[in-house]
Amino acid sequence: MKKNRFIYITIITFFSFKGYAQNSKFYVTDKINDKYAYVDVIKTYERVAEKGYKSADLFKKLGDSYYQNAELDKAAKWYCELFAMNNTDLEPKYYYQYAMSLKFIGQIDKANEMLVKLKQKSEAIAEKKNQK
Repeated sequence: MKKNRFIYITIITFFSFKGYAQNSKFYVTDKINDKYAYVDVIKTYERVAEKGYKSADLFKKLGDSYYQNAELDKAAKWYCELFAMNNTDLEPKYYYQYAMSLKFIGQIDKANEMLVKLKQKSEAIAEKKNQK
């Protein structure tokens, strides 16, 4: 009985290692990727925004993209557009990222104003959680 278990475990182990080994499909996908053209999504979003399309989702994506790429001056521009839409239901992270972007470009007073709004937003969220 123990001998049969040992054989089964050995067979299962052998096939599991074989399944995780490198295979040629990995290299085939690398070759296929060379054939595709890459689209610069940020530039595409910017062209859409420049044509007059305004959406909170579009401005969030543009601001987040530039913020994550450490281009805070451009991020501030798009977060400014986002906050100009008077959205009161924005997540707190947008207040923070906008404030940091504003500090980067030297608009300290406006950044501090955003941080005050962030504090108010966070307190309101905490109150709602406590009421539940």
